[in-house]
Amino acid sequence: MLPLLLVLGVIVAYPLGYSLWLSLRDFEILQRTDVSFVGVEQYAQLLSDRDYLAAMRNTFVFVAVAVSLELVIGLALALTLRRQRFVRNLTRSLLLTPMFVTPIAVGLMFRFLLDDQLGVIPQLLDKVGISIPFFSAKLALFSLALIDVWQWTPFMLLLLLAGLESLPEQPFEAARVDGASAWMTFTRVTLPLLRPIIVVAVLIRSLDALKVFEYVFAITQGGPGTATETIQFHIYRTGFQFYRLSEAAAMAWTLMIVVMVIIVALFWRFTKGQQQ
Repeated sequence: MLPLLLVLGVIVAYPLGYSLWLSLRDFEILQRTDVSFVGVEQYAQLLSDRDYLAAMRNTFVFVAVAVSLELVIGLALALTLRRQRFVRNLTRSLLLTPMFVTPIAVGLMFRFLLDDQLGVIPQLLDKVGISIPFFSAKLALFSLALIDVWQWTPFMLLLLLAGLESLPEQPFEAARVDGASAWMTFTRVTLPLLRPIIVVAVLIRSLDALKVFEYVFAITQGGPGTATETIQFHIYRTGFQFYRLSEAAAMAWTLMIVVMVIIVALFWRFTKGQQQ
């Protein structure tokens, strides 16, 4: 395993260690010889940085909206496809197609589809008397969340459908014998048995959604104003446009700490529920 560990050390451990080193120093990219140690000062300043806090808020709103819709729609589709008897492979292949398009291509595609002047979707809505400013200050973040739903609901569908098809038949047969309704069977049998798959699916999608960058970069560039500036895009701007690499590294490490706390909390809640 030594060669593999060496490779991981080069491509994972070294960049992480170097970014931590940057976050603890006042690093100026144009004055690399004068690097002073500032400790946790960079982290303390983030607590009063309005732009950083706004970017974190935007990111968590995006994750909450996108992942919640993906779970609900994915579960509904999975329950429907589980009962499908004809052209199953064709239907599943079509539904999984968006997942295989690169996010930057999806962003560019929806940038034109939803454009107020040239977009096909606004023009179709205008014909029925509906006008929706998709990229206004109030709706832009939710529009990006819906784009994420379009692309990544198939991933949620894939996991939940695999989970549904792997459930044992005996509990469902017992529910039918006892005369349970479809709703009672779903809430008392299907959901409890599917809970581990749901936790894993939500966790994977939440971690991926926290890294949203391509849609913002391709469509809104964080605008209007800072309405859609997510934490990843804010880190990118801070580090690679404003050259404040130490501050960007501190933001990245803060995000990683927040993500780790969320992971530990979810797994603790899940294992506690399993023990009960």
